[in-house]
Amino acid sequence: MTYQEFATRATAYAKEIGCASSELYYANGESFEVNANAGEIDRYSVSREAGVSVRVSLNGKEGYAYTERIDEPEKLVDHAADNAKCIESDDDHPMQTKQTYQSVKREDSALKYLTESQRIALAKRLEQACLSLDARVKRVVYCTVGYDSGAVVMENSLGLHAERSNNSSYLFVMPSVEDGLEIQTGFAFRMGTEAASVEDCAKEAVEDALGKLGASPVDSGCYRVLLKPFAMSDLMSAFSPMFSADQAQKGYSLLAGKEGREIANSIVTIWDDPFDPVAPRAFDGEGTPCVKKAIVEHGVLKTLLHNLKTAKKAGVESTGNASRGSAASSVGVAPTIFRVEPGKLGYEDLLIELKDGLVISELEGLHTGVDSVSGDFSLKAAGFHVKDGVIVRPVSNITVAGNFITMMKDVVAVGSDLRFGLPQGGYFGSPSILISGLTVAGN
Repeated sequence: MTYQEFATRATAYAKEIGCASSELYYANGESFEVNANAGEIDRYSVSREAGVSVRVSLNGKEGYAYTERIDEPEKLVDHAADNAKCIESDDDHPMQTKQTYQSVKREDSALKYLTESQRIALAKRLEQACLSLDARVKRVVYCTVGYDSGAVVMENSLGLHAERSNNSSYLFVMPSVEDGLEIQTGFAFRMGTEAASVEDCAKEAVEDALGKLGASPVDSGCYRVLLKPFAMSDLMSAFSPMFSADQAQKGYSLLAGKEGREIANSIVTIWDDPFDPVAPRAFDGEGTPCVKKAIVEHGVLKTLLHNLKTAKKAGVESTGNASRGSAASSVGVAPTIFRVEPGKLGYEDLLIELKDGLVISELEGLHTGVDSVSGDFSLKAAGFHVKDGVIVRPVSNITVAGNFITMMKDVVAVGSDLRFGLPQGGYFGSPSILISGLTVAGN
């Protein structure tokens, strides 16, 4: 049975058994990943999958069912209807109607047209590039090349029909360096159209590792802190649930009811921009057309992120932020491409502005050291000690603590060096951000 035959029968049967509306979400994908170690391949995986979910509205309740077998559509609809009968919530979750979409052009990622053997060769080349850069590079802990591709088809009984395809490529490398008895690791990655930039990636990773040699803690206290792009992007990702209207309506966000209020310094603007070239898309997980919008504009919270359900509950329009991790997932709320608007100061200018304090380049423990409900965080960190605007030595084994909203109000400068971290259910990007003070535990 073809997918289209499956969809036609499922839609007709859902109507026959009394469903007010029905929706199908079909997704297929292919994933390739390889890891090089000591000139050999120690991990290699290729996977292909496809699945379809049905969502029905029956007697005012919503039910889901999912299958990986494109047959017996009536049975799948029956499962969804049975699930709807078990729902106790009275929240209305409407389905999207027929829409038109903005044209989106996404550049093919770098590894799309490479064969599997060429991708394997790329991983080996990346490892060798790291080893050849400095005699202190003794081994490469991780050296991964990956490529993913997929497509989504969404349609419902209200006339909606939306399709998109995507592909992504990435390199990730973690070299280990030794100097006497000291061992340090660094990392770097490239993604999208830059995912074949082996030499640049290797150089950045090795420099990162070498720059940590001789690191030690600083004395405990309150420090001016310059958060580098990846550190700030990690914080943005960890605290992104705070901007979800779904979390706010459940009582799990400090930002509930704060639209129109100042939550950051006036120099801070945060965009949710689904058309950013890093991974543009035309519609969200419900088929709602995507729109670029300022979530925080000059420090003021303009909107939370909505899908159709949360928007109806709040009496507003959806912001196009319905999310679905896969065809098996129910509809949630998530950012698309979340980024801090860059400023005009370069990194060297920010060091001068920092004067005396810490540069934080890495944060660890984001899954355990972050409370996205209260906004509090306490995270292991590493970076550099700065005096009179000059880096004097690397720093490690410290803990940085604070509150995300307080920190955003304490921003005193925004850099121009915007970078995106590796995707974590979405894309999060930031330039370097200078904070007037964070608590640091060290010696």
